Amino acid sequence: MTAKDVVVFDYGFGNVRSAVRALERVGAAVTLTNDLDRAMAADGVVVPGVGAFAACIAGLRAHRGDWLVERRLAGGRPVLGICVGMQVMFDTGVEHGNETDGLAQWPGVVDRLEAPVVPHMGWNTVSAPSGSVLFKGIDQERFYFVHSYAARSFPLNDEPSSAGLLLPSVTWADYGGPFVAAVENGPLSATQFHPEKSGDAGAELLRNWLTTV
Repeated sequence: MTAKDVVVFDYGFGNVRSAVRALERVGAAVTLTNDLDRAMAADGVVVPGVGAFAACIAGLRAHRGDWLVERRLAGGRPVLGICVGMQVMFDTGVEHGNETDGLAQWPGVVDRLEAPVVPHMGWNTVSAPSGSVLFKGIDQERFYFVHSYAARSFPLNDEPSSAGLLLPSVTWADYGGPFVAAVENGPLSATQFHPEKSGDAGAELLRNWLTTV
């Protein structure tokens, strides 16, 4: 079987080498690039991200990553966001009282975790809904998180106007309160944790994502 062609989009933010190695481990043919034509042509694109929301979104836009995400999703082409690469998919990020516009693929705000100790750093369990593709065959496993900010609600699934529509599948974790740990929404998937740092469980999640590519 031909390996899935995956681009890790290199816009200056993220654990790009770790992501490349993790995807190669599960059988993908991986290219690390910020070339838009190459990324548009790939079977799947991974958008990593570490650091501040505002810096990541600025870097993404500087490399036209916002256009890439929009065009791929409009064509039903898979995209996987990781850590801040997930956070930027929301409407807004709030850091130190400053609001930054995200890519607005989902309504909602990314803000500081309400916990006694921040950042949330280390292993944590998640609660995935039945029927999840990303978490198929993964039960009671722990994933590796490093973050101070998260989406602590997912308004799209609470809106009455969404009745009857196919709603995103949302996975939750808890640290000082519930927060969004992963989302599956048609061609757009994302995780707050780092699958590339999550051992066998992370590898299985990436393997599951490749089945959608």
